[in-house]
Amino acid sequence: MSDRITQTRGEAGLGLSESASKVLRNTYLLLSLTLFFSAAMTTLAVSLQAPPMHWLLSIGGMIGLLFALRAMKNSVWALPLVFAFTGFMGWTLGPMISYYLQSPGGASIVGNTLFGTAAVFLSLSAYVLTTKKDFNFLGGFLFTGLIVALLASIGLIFFQVPMLSLVLSAMLVMLAAGYILFDTSRIVHGGETNYVMATVSLYINIYMLFTNLLAIMGIFSNNE
Repeated sequence: MSDRITQTRGEAGLGLSESASKVLRNTYLLLSLTLFFSAAMTTLAVSLQAPPMHWLLSIGGMIGLLFALRAMKNSVWALPLVFAFTGFMGWTLGPMISYYLQSPGGASIVGNTLFGTAAVFLSLSAYVLTTKKDFNFLGGFLFTGLIVALLASIGLIFFQVPMLSLVLSAMLVMLAAGYILFDTSRIVHGGETNYVMATVSLYINIYMLFTNLLAIMGIFSNNE
């Protein structure tokens, strides 16, 4: 009974409803586990010197697993699919990490990117949890930004312009930061009640933030 009272007081201190608090706890627990598993798969891919996956296979696998997750989010297959998705994403990250580790100062670039990603995610999450601000209004803006980024990515395939690559990566970093605010706010305010999908959303945000911060640091390192 006393444990229940303590838990209720903790939830009241955060200013969250019991349901939102439960989703938040489960989300961060699952997110921690999937990030660890994803990192393990990345490490395995680096140690095996796995070659880069063809972009069609990479995108097809990601989209296919996301569709499966959406369809099975309330079934017993939800958790295995989360680990399949994050493990797959971690494996595809391996060749990129290998590339930077083999370049001068690569270990420092990867380490600084990891630190920067963690700092941004924790700071933005703490801000939402502390202020309880509703960032739902960012939804339309962020979606529009993703469309622009997609068009810019297609343009980058045909026009190899280094400055465009830097601008695109910077834009995606800002979008990832915005989505961390948006998705965390949805959990806090009850807009997302499925902790599996909440975990996937935050994982994708962290993945996008990390890969594009890594690209930016890599570009500046090469310029030096």
